[in-house]
Amino acid sequence: MAKTGQETRKSGLDGIAAQLPREAGKGLPPVHLWNPPFCGDIDMRIASDGTWFYQKTPIGRPALVKLFSSVLKREGDSYFLVTPVEKVGIVVEDAPFMAVELAVAQNAAGPVLKFRTNVDDWVEAGPGHALRFEEDATNSGLKPLLHVRADLWAKVTRALFYDLVELGQERQVGGKLMFGVASGGEFYPMAEASVLKDLI
Repeated sequence: MAKTGQETRKSGLDGIAAQLPREAGKGLPPVHLWNPPFCGDIDMRIASDGTWFYQKTPIGRPALVKLFSSVLKREGDSYFLVTPVEKVGIVVEDAPFMAVELAVAQNAAGPVLKFRTNVDDWVEAGPGHALRFEEDATNSGLKPLLHVRADLWAKVTRALFYDLVELGQERQVGGKLMFGVASGGEFYPMAEASVLKDLI
């Protein structure tokens, strides 16, 4: 009996997933140590809202998305899923992750901003996990990004960006009065305090 399109997509995804390493309880795979040969592109895309697509259909199984995200690697401006034996290219429209939840804690150095990504990783902004704020060409505003790991970044949702603005403060940076946010003993400037209102 011929497979339906949905069955073909499922078997294709399951086939890809079956090739990925699973090391329960051992954290993320050591993707940075793997340099397998390139085996071509596959029809997989991470949309600008963080949705993963396979063959133009959203991947509706969160466990699969988490598995694929665990073996995501960036080289220059290109993104790949990698195993110890092969590497396949995928399309990432903007950032590969979304920061969708924010928790604020305090330690001796001051506030600590903890972000949950759309694949349920928690990342503390601070040394090793910087926040940066880029001009957003789509709306002439600011686009906040959080470093997750190994040149992979999460785009902070607009709602959380407004939360960051509420937590913001002004500091002198390089002789300029900058508005930004502090976390983990670091200060991350958003923009010059005098022009911030035009960028939010």
